[in-house]
Amino acid sequence: MLQSLPQESGNEPASEILPPSDPQPGGSWRRTLLVLKALLQALIAFAILIGAFMGMNTLVATKPDVPKRPIQERSYAVETVTVAQGDFAPDINVFGETTAGREVELRALVGGEVVGVHPNLKAGGHVSEGDVLVAIDRFDYEGAVTEAEANLAEANAGLVESEGRVELERANVLRAREQLEFAQRDLKRAEELVDRGAVTERTVDDRKLLVSQRQQSVEQTQNTLALEEAKVLQQKATVKRLEWRLENAMRQLDNTILSAPFDAIVRTEAAEPGRLVSVNDAVVALYSSDEFEVRFTLSDNQYGRLLAESGTVVDRPVEVIWYLGNAPVTYPATVSRIGADVASTRGGVDLIATIDSANATVPLRPGAFVEISLPDQTYRDSFRIPETAYYGEGTVYVIEDGRLRPRQVDALAIDDGFILVSGDLQSGETLLTTRIPEAGSGLLVNDVAKQPEASQDGVPQTANNRKSETE
Repeated sequence: MLQSLPQESGNEPASEILPPSDPQPGGSWRRTLLVLKALLQALIAFAILIGAFMGMNTLVATKPDVPKRPIQERSYAVETVTVAQGDFAPDINVFGETTAGREVELRALVGGEVVGVHPNLKAGGHVSEGDVLVAIDRFDYEGAVTEAEANLAEANAGLVESEGRVELERANVLRAREQLEFAQRDLKRAEELVDRGAVTERTVDDRKLLVSQRQQSVEQTQNTLALEEAKVLQQKATVKRLEWRLENAMRQLDNTILSAPFDAIVRTEAAEPGRLVSVNDAVVALYSSDEFEVRFTLSDNQYGRLLAESGTVVDRPVEVIWYLGNAPVTYPATVSRIGADVASTRGGVDLIATIDSANATVPLRPGAFVEISLPDQTYRDSFRIPETAYYGEGTVYVIEDGRLRPRQVDALAIDDGFILVSGDLQSGETLLTTRIPEAGSGLLVNDVAKQPEASQDGVPQTANNRKSETE
């Protein structure tokens, strides 16, 4: 409020009559107006909030009842398989290495200069049975054959001569015996006549002397015959020795040629024209081009199962797979023998199988790393089920009236994505093969193979989108 102040004379300005505490005129009034405006805005906002709250309550109170959707049981789209009981033999898959079924190292059997080699006598080259691989100079060996033939001819001539003398002496012996017989008859007649007095004693003595001379002649002729027969035996021995020398000379001549003993691939070679080779020098190494084997190792358990089933693993069929890039090449084979020693360092038994490569489109080579597949022990009256059907500790689920029913089985063996089992299963039952985390007794399922469904947009439903829709 304005206070009355004493009036002063003079022409002083009107501002001098304002109180000293209000330097600007009208300031208190403006503050009052601002306070009133703020209170009015707060009241309006509060009124709006109250109106909104009351309106919301009215809407909630007047909301019509909405029909509730009935609760549906969740159903899973699954895949199934029909089980069948039978005799199943899983495959044993191991790895091995191919080897040559037959190989040989040819060595020089005679020494000399190499005068010719086969054009394919290079590492990896193919040669056929009977092909001349290496030829050694034949001159000296042909001369040895000629000399042996001449010596043998001389010995045969000497043998003929000795045999002729033997025949002559045999004839002499025969004549000497005849003369001895004549002399003996003469002596007998003279002895008969001397008793009659027809001849003298001297005549008898002369006949006795003649008989003695004839006896001596027979003995000398027989001795000469024995000597000639001994010479024949000696000459025959000489002929036999010279025949062996001729045969040896001819063999040495033949050994100047090294030929391929079978259809083969050249592994190594050490022969060039002009090279001097000595006896026993290694010239070429070959391995058969159509005889291959594969060596692989079975564990003690695997070998024991096969042995217990049939008593032997020999003649068991084997499949050899050689992977060339991504393309497998398969060769049939048969187990031919068992390794000489137990492969203790590899923890098993070595087996060797003979590969049949007669109809192979791709030729094999030794040292190839291959996969071997052979049938394991046969499990009789078993079931072959997918691995995805096997739950936990031997539990599988069959489908009865669209719901899962657990069954207990025993795992026998694994067979390339499948499991061989035996237990509470029957042939013809439908087995669950889809992995469901919530799998349990009574779970509702839908076999996609029997009841195909489609979504509204025409896209076939899978187990995943079926599950999401039911949720």
